[in-house]
Amino acid sequence: MRAKVSGISRHRIGVDGEGVTTLVAFMFCPLACEYCLNPQTLKDSYPFKEYSPAEMYEELRKDELYFLATGGGVTFGGGEPLLNHQFIKEFREICGDGWKINVETCLNVPPSFLENVMPVVDEYIIDIKDMNPEIYSRYTGKDNGNVLANLSSLAEKGLAEKCVIRVPLIPDYNTLDDVSRSETKVKALGFERIDQFEYDVDYAKRKRNL
Repeated sequence: MRAKVSGISRHRIGVDGEGVTTLVAFMFCPLACEYCLNPQTLKDSYPFKEYSPAEMYEELRKDELYFLATGGGVTFGGGEPLLNHQFIKEFREICGDGWKINVETCLNVPPSFLENVMPVVDEYIIDIKDMNPEIYSRYTGKDNGNVLANLSSLAEKGLAEKCVIRVPLIPDYNTLDDVSRSETKVKALGFERIDQFEYDVDYAKRKRNL
C-alpha cells in the first residue's frame, strides 16, 4: 500500500496534538471548501511524493526521541487523512504504541473508514464546518450525513474524550449564532473539547492563488 503525500512538517509544538509532532499532509479531500487552507492537496499536478507505511516510518523515526520525551508523535492531515485509513492502520503496526497518532479530519468519509482506524488513533481533531446541513452544503459542496454518522459513532463508542471539535466562524457562510447552535448540538452528543475560531479568509485566498 502506498499513499500520496503533499508534505511533511517536523518539530511542531502545540498545534497538532500534545508534545512535539510531525504533520504528514496527504493528498486529496472529498470536500471543495471555499477557504481551503491546503488547496495544493486537491491538485493532481502538485508534486507529491508516495510512501509505503514502512517508508513513512523510516522518514519520521529521526524524531522518535522528541516524540517519546514529550508524548508527541505523528499527526496525519491533508487533504483528508481518513481516505488513507488502511495506510494509517498499517503504520501503527510498524511504529508500535510509543508514538501518538492524531488525525486532523473533516469526518466526511464512509463510516467504515473511521471504524478501521479507531483502534489505532489517539486523538481526533475534527473540523465540522457547521452542523446545519444547508450551511455545510453551501460551503463544502457536499452534504454532512457522513459527518453526523461518524460523530455519533465516536460518541457511542466512548471516544468523545479523544476528540477536539473545531467549530469555525466562516465569513459569508455562518454567523456567531450558527456557531453557538453547532456547539450546542456537538455537546449534546457528548463532546466537551470545543475549539472555536474564525477562518482567516485572506490567508486562504493567498494560498489558493499560489
